[in-house]
Amino acid sequence: MSIPQQVTKVHATGNDFVVYLDQTGQWEPTGEEIRLLCDRHFGIGGDGLIRLTKPAFVSDLSDSQRQEAHDGGAEWFMDYRNADGSLAEMCGNGTRAITLFAQHEGVADVNKPFRLGTRAGVKTLTPHGSMAPYGDNVFQVDMGKWIIGEDNAYEVTIPGTKGSARGTFVDMGNPHVVAVVEDAFSTLPTVEDLDLVVKPVVNPTIETDQNVEFVRIDDIDEQTGIGEATMRVNERGCGETLSCGTGLCATGVVLRSKTGIEHWDITVRGGTLRVDVSQQDVKLTGSATLVGAIELL
Repeated sequence: MSIPQQVTKVHATGNDFVVYLDQTGQWEPTGEEIRLLCDRHFGIGGDGLIRLTKPAFVSDLSDSQRQEAHDGGAEWFMDYRNADGSLAEMCGNGTRAITLFAQHEGVADVNKPFRLGTRAGVKTLTPHGSMAPYGDNVFQVDMGKWIIGEDNAYEVTIPGTKGSARGTFVDMGNPHVVAVVEDAFSTLPTVEDLDLVVKPVVNPTIETDQNVEFVRIDDIDEQTGIGEATMRVNERGCGETLSCGTGLCATGVVLRSKTGIEHWDITVRGGTLRVDVSQQDVKLTGSATLVGAIELL
């Protein structure tokens, strides 16, 4: 087996991962091992697997990506795989989960920002401890630049569910289509009533596939400039998850475009997170939790 005997279960607002530390580069997982460990009936269960290792030990990285990690001060790399074994460019909740794990393993300082290499570039995570209403072990991650497509350019449907919504493409290092529901452009059910066990269909088709977010605007406080929203997500390679960090950021970008409000408290099934959007970047603030160590037999 190309995975160490002991792994750890971690979650970040319900987005859960099997993680482990690979300091020497000897434990690169296979697709079959990932699918087995992430299986919720026959394995440990998780939305994905994260190997914390050095950039030099990640076989799919190019020389330029390794150099980018070095230049960005990232000694450690988040080698993230979806539950189906496929590679993922980025996972916002995964960055918080693996940073908490890195602190636990002693390779990240609990009081200082941590620079983490990812396939979408180097991300900086700043620890904030306990922070209401977001929980304990809260981190703010600078998710970097975003790119938004034409407003409402995609039709989003769910097989077996009546109605449709209009979606907007956002690139957060990985692809998203964000659909605002319960508005004049949507005939889908309410956010709570959507059947996201079924993979949504996006038209026109996006060749890379995509995550799809469904969001409702709940409140906007014009005095504080803070909005509140509720979101659910179907992730490519995973299905519906309780939270999606890059999806939350993509949602914040679309809500900013539609309302002009740059700060959002967004509630997902795993909790509430803060998304702060500027013209230059997006920052995501939320918690992470160590569940336990597991010995593989």
